[in-house]
Amino acid sequence: GLEFNLPKLRSMQRHVFGLGLLQVTLTMAGAMLATLGLATVAPKLWDMSWQASLALSSAFAMSSTAIVVKLMVERLEMESEHGKRVMGILLFQDLAVVPLLVLIPALGASGEQLVRSLALAGLKAAILITVLLVGGRHVMRWWLTLVARRKSDELFVLNLLFITLGLAWLTELAGLSLALGAFIAGMLISETEFKHQVETDIRPFHDVLLGLFFISIGMLLDWRLVLERWPLVLLLVIVPILFKTVVVTGLSRLLGASTGVSLRAGLYLAQAGEFGFVLLTLAQKNSLVPPELLNPILASMVLSMLATPLLIMYSNRIVFKLVSSEWLQQSLQMTSIARKAINTNRHVIICGYGRCGQNLARMLEAQGIPYMALDTDPDRVRQAAAAGHSVAFGDASRLQALMAAGLARASAVVITYLDIPAALKVLGNTRTHAPQVPVIVRTQDDLNLKQLQDAGATEVVPEAIEGSLMLASHALALVGVPMRKVIRIVQDQRDARYNLLRGYFHGSDDDSIDEIHHERLSTVSLPPLCRYLGEAINSLGLEAMGVRIVSLRRCDGKFVALSASVMFEPGDTLVLSGHAAHLALAEAKLLKG
Repeated sequence: GLEFNLPKLRSMQRHVFGLGLLQVTLTMAGAMLATLGLATVAPKLWDMSWQASLALSSAFAMSSTAIVVKLMVERLEMESEHGKRVMGILLFQDLAVVPLLVLIPALGASGEQLVRSLALAGLKAAILITVLLVGGRHVMRWWLTLVARRKSDELFVLNLLFITLGLAWLTELAGLSLALGAFIAGMLISETEFKHQVETDIRPFHDVLLGLFFISIGMLLDWRLVLERWPLVLLLVIVPILFKTVVVTGLSRLLGASTGVSLRAGLYLAQAGEFGFVLLTLAQKNSLVPPELLNPILASMVLSMLATPLLIMYSNRIVFKLVSSEWLQQSLQMTSIARKAINTNRHVIICGYGRCGQNLARMLEAQGIPYMALDTDPDRVRQAAAAGHSVAFGDASRLQALMAAGLARASAVVITYLDIPAALKVLGNTRTHAPQVPVIVRTQDDLNLKQLQDAGATEVVPEAIEGSLMLASHALALVGVPMRKVIRIVQDQRDARYNLLRGYFHGSDDDSIDEIHHERLSTVSLPPLCRYLGEAINSLGLEAMGVRIVSLRRCDGKFVALSASVMFEPGDTLVLSGHAAHLALAEAKLLKG
């Protein structure tokens, strides 16, 4: 529900209500025909009513938002042509879940009561959703503002739990599903200014509960039955993947996308999704799906999701193999880049033309230095090119794009996007084919500094450290330090590759998965019975453990200049720098002796 937001829905309405609506409708219709046809031809193998077929087809129509979005973000494809179509379809699937959560429980009614049950469920859902969405937004904003003013994180999280469980209970009271209430709670919260705070607060719960959800799905599986019926499982994996790929590819092509873009969108959405499991378990709860078919269906959905990373990883190869026109399009792209770059010499190649790339381009232009920018967002490229900027559509991590942009004649390459794998590809291609060209890389922090330098980066600019240097330079200037000295201090840090600024004291809010891999600082006071008292610093052998001593302070508060011959004394306090695991070993060595 939190991922579903109305502004995004409106901005992508053509893809959502055009492509998305057709995809869900045609996939469900095709799946229903196939399952009912199979039930008619082979009733012993596949015994299924039309109600069960409808529930199953709705589950098969869903794709995995969690897997696909994560992979697209990693591959920087959210703004690509196929990425926009994929997101449009995923948004409509989220929207389609609302009526399906109402429909499936109603399908469990007997023949005579079915129509009345469907009509009643539809009416209840319409009234409840209208009341909640029309009046609920204002109440939700008012209530969350009231809670936020208490400035208590615990109270805020408890209220989120109260809202979610309260709305889930309300929808169940109305004879609808618990999941529908939770989904509406997410939608209401997403319309408030607290959305991002809520996403941050619930992230630990989200990961744990998502894990438990998949554990519960796994517990439904009986692998003995799955292995007994492996031909059926294999059929249920291959047929839906092929069918969904064909449907999405055909619809995208019909609505004006190129064949390559259409096929990529189809491959990205071929798998089953999380909501598919929700709908299937709801169908099982209402005794719609025969127990003997539940295991093969669940197994096929799990296997299709496991295949997704491979399908997406090899999507380019599949497209080039199956779509001959894709080679022509790529050639036209390279020709377009080469045509724009042909008259440039001693220019700067800018990889990525977002905010950072555009600011760099303005500064280069002001100094009369030519540049050639490459970007994979077609809208941005079109608008910037129309404004007279030297920019072309192309993936800078591909050698052909770099060569077409005049890599051999360039004076420098600047990588402006925060994508380490793509940056390493650019570095590899540049160092292999134009080793004389300096490369500047932008990163979020110093975590990958050494890796990028080893890969051939001339300069690595960590945003977090450069930001702290700018803050320090302004602060020093404002308190009276001469500007010449400030500039020298900042430059000394850059020349020393930020060594003084490597590692930080970490607090309780820094213990995320990403932070574990950062270099950190730790303070250790030597105990009176420490075995290293009276010994020299170099006798510790901390360097071999990946730890270095940053500073040493005596018990009287004075700092000692570090050298190999400095002796440890009782009450010394050491500041150590290294990764968390290495620091733990070093501390144990110092404290236990």
